[in-house]
Amino acid sequence: MRRRLYYCDQHSFPLPPGHRFPAAKYRLLREALSASGVFDLCEAPPAHPALIELAHDPAYVRAFMEGRLEAAVMRRIGFPWSPGLVARTLASVGGTLAAAADAFLFGFGGNLAGGTHHAFYSEGSGFCIFNDLAVAVHVLRCQGRAGRAAIVDLDVHQGDGTAAIFENDPAVLTTSMHGRNNFPFRKRSSRIDVALPDGTGDEEYLAALDELLSRVKEFAPEVVFYQSGVDGLATDRLGRLALTPAGLRERDRRVFQICRAGSIPLVITLGGGYSEPIALTVEAHAGTFLTAAEEFR
Repeated sequence: MRRRLYYCDQHSFPLPPGHRFPAAKYRLLREALSASGVFDLCEAPPAHPALIELAHDPAYVRAFMEGRLEAAVMRRIGFPWSPGLVARTLASVGGTLAAAADAFLFGFGGNLAGGTHHAFYSEGSGFCIFNDLAVAVHVLRCQGRAGRAAIVDLDVHQGDGTAAIFENDPAVLTTSMHGRNNFPFRKRSSRIDVALPDGTGDEEYLAALDELLSRVKEFAPEVVFYQSGVDGLATDRLGRLALTPAGLRERDRRVFQICRAGSIPLVITLGGGYSEPIALTVEAHAGTFLTAAEEFR
C-alpha cells in the first residue's frame, strides 16, 4: 500500500541572500521521495487559525496572520514577514494535522515539514512560528482520539517551546535528546531531557536512545509524535554531533519498531538539517520516511 506524505514547499517566501534556513531542502526532499515511487505526495491543507489557537495565544496568532508582530519578535523567529510565509506556515501545521489523521488510519503518517519545536505559546523562535506538534496534540485530544501523547524529539537542538507549552500537562510526555552545548542556550525542562556532549557518535547515541525509548514505552502513549531532525549528522554545520548516515537510519528504525510493536500511531515530522552539500540532508530526511515505509509494511 502506498502511503501519503504531505508537503508545503509550493508556498515560497522571500529570504535575504545568505540566509541560513535551508529552504531548498523541502522541494528537493519531495522530489526525491516522489522519484522513489513509494509514496503519494499531497499538498498539505492549511490549518485553520482556530485550531492553532488551541495551543497558542490568540493575540499572537492574529498578529502574525495580519503582519503586525513587532520587528524584534520577527527577528527572534528569524524570517521576514510576508504573505507567502503565512501561507507556508499554515500549510506546515496543516500537514502535521493531516499526517496525524493518517497515523490513526494506517499506523503512521508523515509531514515533509513541521517539527517546529522552538515555538512557544505566545512567541516564535529559531525558524519556528507555530508549534505544529502542540497544535496536533490538542486537536487529537479535542477529537477524543488520544488523551496521552508522547513527543520524541531527536533534533540536535532542544525542543524548548514544546517543553514549555506542556510543562504542566502530565498527559503529554515531552522528550528531547539533543546537543548539550547547542542552541537554545537557555534550555527548558522537558519531562525527559538527554543532553549529549559534542562529538557523540553512533554507539553512544543509540545506547542513550534505547534508554529513552524504554521510558516512552513505560508511559504507554496513545500516539507518538516524532521530530526527526537530521542535524545530528557529523556533516551538519550546526550539529556538533558525529552520527553517520547508517547510525541515523538505525535511530529511525528503533523509534519505528517500538511504535509498531505497541500498535501506537506514529506521526513523523521533519526537523533541522544543515549539512553541506544539501544533498546529504535531503538523503538523510528521505531515509527516515523510506525506513518508515519498510517498517510499517
